[in-house]
Amino acid sequence: MRVRVCGGAVVLVWREGWLMRRYAVVGTGARARVHVAAVERYGVLVGLADPNPVRIAAHNRLLAAPVPAYRAADFTTMLAEQSVDVAVVTTVDRHHAHYVVAALEAGCDVITEKPMTTDPEGAAAVADAVARTGRRVDVAFNYRYHPVHERVAGLLAGGVVGRVGSVHFEWFLDVRHGADYFRRWHRDKASSGGLLVHKSTHHFDLVNWWLGAAPVSAYAQGSLFFYGEESGKRHGRHRDYARVHGSPEADGDPFALRLAEDGWLRELYLDAEPEDGYQRDQNPFAPGVTIEDDLAVLVRYDTGASMTYHLTAYSPKEGYRVVFNGDAGRLELEVVETSWVSGQHAAGEPGWVRLTAQPLFGRASELPTEHGGGHHLADQRMTAQLYGPPVPDPLGRRADHADGIRSLLTGFAANRSLATGQPVAVADLL
Repeated sequence: MRVRVCGGAVVLVWREGWLMRRYAVVGTGARARVHVAAVERYGVLVGLADPNPVRIAAHNRLLAAPVPAYRAADFTTMLAEQSVDVAVVTTVDRHHAHYVVAALEAGCDVITEKPMTTDPEGAAAVADAVARTGRRVDVAFNYRYHPVHERVAGLLAGGVVGRVGSVHFEWFLDVRHGADYFRRWHRDKASSGGLLVHKSTHHFDLVNWWLGAAPVSAYAQGSLFFYGEESGKRHGRHRDYARVHGSPEADGDPFALRLAEDGWLRELYLDAEPEDGYQRDQNPFAPGVTIEDDLAVLVRYDTGASMTYHLTAYSPKEGYRVVFNGDAGRLELEVVETSWVSGQHAAGEPGWVRLTAQPLFGRASELPTEHGGGHHLADQRMTAQLYGPPVPDPLGRRADHADGIRSLLTGFAANRSLATGQPVAVADLL
């Protein structure tokens, strides 16, 4: 135990410092709320930083007691003035590495949203800063904490299929979720790294974790098939407006996100727009999209296993299928998260999950799984471990900077393969 004076009172905290650790958050978009709520429960929030003071005010309004607000440019000043123990990075992806490195050099540990960075240079900078400072970086891979994914991890570790030779992984985003990447800053590859970095990093991390493997090479093909101006005109969904708010041309468009109809989005983005001009409700079929929406990747791992991966961002339903073929059998996971889409603010009926194992000589059997809660449940379990007291972690769910880098290597190699048309060796990236 150690003692800290807080507000004139003497407070006992654990030696590990989890209960009264002092946290500051940089980047106050929608995703930051998950981390701010966790800090409120497990630690002490001492500062918020963002280029836009209106977004900071929106988060401060939800706190029991508002905390000091800083411009993002004053990030290191905030760390020093508020004696921050842990910096939480939830900014636009291209800025992650900058804030992670700055926080490490200021003597803080870091919790960062995925992806940890968007390019090999950022990954190298983070690795170097960790080595120099001895501080820790945790990457928020909430997919590791979903009960279904934990079940798969335990089964594979227990040898249900023996040694894995191949993985087949298909992820499909519905036209509510998928379209959202094409109406906000993610549509610019320089900001997000494209879906192979921003979104697929989750999936590549799952496979690394499930197999206990690291990628060796990747070959990719992809295109902007559905979204963007040219594709929209081809299939007839293009409308001639840049953003939804204030555009009569958007009336009746099923792809239009109406910020004024969602209180939290209105406060975070529409009300904040005069400060920085950022438009959260861009037309996904307007010019300026530089990322792909249909992607296929062939990956080789250091264990000798291979993976065929496909991401589709314009599906009528949301979910994924993953299959593991091993020298003792086959494991199949199929998840439908939403069976259809009823609009840009609401999904249709909830989906289902099926997990099936089949030995080489025998019938397939469906295995019991815990399902429900989805992203929200995984966030709760993840933040309890990242921000709360130490808990047993036999599956090794907590991800550090090395896990963050391994999750990115497949996306980095695949993006380079898209540009060159050739297979790319991971060893050539860093």
